[in-house]
Amino acid sequence: MAPGPTRHVALLVETSNAYARGVLVGVKKYVEAHPHWSMYLAEHSRHETDFSWLEGWHGDGVLARIENAETAQFIRKLGLPTVDLSAARLVPELPGAETDDNTIARWAVEHFAERGLRHFAFCGDERFGWSLMRGAWFNEHVRKLGSTPLEFRMKPSGMRAADRELLAEWLTGLPKPVGVLACYDIAGQEVLEACKIAELPVPDSVAVIGVDNDEFIGNLTSPPLSSIEPDTTRTGYLAAELLDQMMDGEALEPGLRLIEPLRLVTRQSSDILAVDDPFVSSALRFIRDRSDQSISVAAVLRHVGLSRRALDYRFMQTLGRTVHGEILRIRMGHVAELLSSTDWTLQQIADRLGFSHSEYMSVAFKKYTGKSPGQYRKAVSGSVARQSFHRE
Repeated sequence: MAPGPTRHVALLVETSNAYARGVLVGVKKYVEAHPHWSMYLAEHSRHETDFSWLEGWHGDGVLARIENAETAQFIRKLGLPTVDLSAARLVPELPGAETDDNTIARWAVEHFAERGLRHFAFCGDERFGWSLMRGAWFNEHVRKLGSTPLEFRMKPSGMRAADRELLAEWLTGLPKPVGVLACYDIAGQEVLEACKIAELPVPDSVAVIGVDNDEFIGNLTSPPLSSIEPDTTRTGYLAAELLDQMMDGEALEPGLRLIEPLRLVTRQSSDILAVDDPFVSSALRFIRDRSDQSISVAAVLRHVGLSRRALDYRFMQTLGRTVHGEILRIRMGHVAELLSSTDWTLQQIADRLGFSHSEYMSVAFKKYTGKSPGQYRKAVSGSVARQSFHRE
C-alpha cells in the first residue's frame, strides 16, 4: 500500500522525567511502523506553557500532557485532533491514555502488607490529578485491609528546601513501622532525604515505594528506591494509534484508556520484614539472605528448630502461604529480575541462582507466573504487552 500524505504532529510532552520520555519511546515505536508522521517536539519541563516554538506550524494533530489551564486553553484554541496523556482531564471531551492508578495503589499496599506492615501512608503532590487519583485509590485499598490511611500533600508550589522539615516532622509522627507510597520517584527521594533528617531508619521504620522506576533517581537515593514501573511504551503507542484514527476522521469516545503498570521493582527502601512471630521472622531472614542459592525447606526448619507442620502453620497465619511457597516466591522474583534487567541466557541465570538445570527453572517459572521466561522477558523489554509478575 502506498504511504499516505505526511501528517504533522506536535508532541506537547515534557522531556524532563522518565515517565514522559517513556511515552515518547512508545510514540516512536508507533511511528516506526507507520512512517507517515512528521513530529514536532521541543525540550521543556512538566509545567511549560510557552508554545511559541509552534508559531507558523500547520499541523494535523497533537499528543499532549494537559496538566495546566494554559495548555488546555492552547489545545482548545488549536482545534485539532488531540489525544490527552494526563489524568488531570482538563479537556474532558478528549480521548486519552494513562497509567491505571488503581493498580499502582493496590500493588503498593499489597507489597507493604506482604511484608507484615500494618500502617500505610501516602505522600502526594496536589498539583497533579494523577497524584490525587493515586492517593484516593491508595486510601481505598488501605481501608479494605481495616487500616486507617495517612497522607502528606506537597504544597501546590512543589517542595521547597524548607518544606523537607515539614515532611520529616510528618514522618516522625507516623506509627511505626510504616509503608509510604510516594506519588512519583522525585517525591520518593524527598521522603528518603526527610527520613535522614528525622533519623528514621529505612526500611526498618519507614519503607518507601516510588512510581515511574526512574533508574537514575532510584539508584541515586540512599538507600536505593523501590518503584512501580508504568508501561509508558504501551501508553505512548496507544496514544499515537488513537490520534491516527482521529486524523482519519474517526470520532472516538472521550475518556481515558487505562494501561496497567509493568512491575514493582523492589530495592532496599522497601525490603522490610515486619513480622511479630520470631520464628517466622527468623525463617524469612534466613530465606532472603540465601535467595540466590538453592534453599530447601529442611534447611529452614533446622535453622529455626521447628517441625514443618508447626512452621507452616505459623507462616500461613502470618503470611498466608507455606514455607515452600515463600521460598518459591522469592526465588521466582530473582529469576524475574534477572530476565528483565540483563540479557543473560537462561543457563547463565540458572547458574547464578543455583538451579541445577535451566529447564527446571523454566518449568517452575512458567508454572508460577503463567509465562515462559522468554514470554516474560519480551513483556518487560519495552514491548506493548502487559506484565503482571509481582504476586502469587
